[in-house]
Amino acid sequence: MSGLFGKSDGDGDEGAGGEAGPKPLVELHTDGACSGNPGPGGWGYILIHRATGKRREASGAEKETTNNRMELQAVIEGLSALGKPSSVDLYSDSQYVLNGLREWMEDWKKRGWRTAAKKPVKNREFWERLDELKRKHEIRFHWIKGHNEHPENERADQLAVMAREALVASGR
Repeated sequence: MSGLFGKSDGDGDEGAGGEAGPKPLVELHTDGACSGNPGPGGWGYILIHRATGKRREASGAEKETTNNRMELQAVIEGLSALGKPSSVDLYSDSQYVLNGLREWMEDWKKRGWRTAAKKPVKNREFWERLDELKRKHEIRFHWIKGHNEHPENERADQLAVMAREALVASGR
């Protein structure tokens, strides 16, 4: 049985006889952090299953990246962690991510992944992965002001910064 947060958490929402019920409702809080742009960066996410309150946090880092790439990676990792199609409230302080998903991506695809100025879309491989994930999940978008004492946004930022700092400290 596939659980909500991956294949082995035993948190499946299947109904009687193994039939799938309604999509689970989850919150996804994401953030990215970069020291220099480009430079070492980190991403973090928090998933919260609304019905049970179960939480999952994760983070990671890259040696040479940009803040936008880390913001995108946080969303990709969070959505990828869901073991089944879900109804997701995505909370982010990144207008770049939210506007891209909500408004720009469909036009980019129509133009062959080109901007209105006919330039190649930056971070195309991230956007293509998000496009796949967007087709799997029902996503509602919520912008929150960064560093404004929103507990989950502050925690996602903390996860991203800790991952980045751990990478820098390791010297890798």
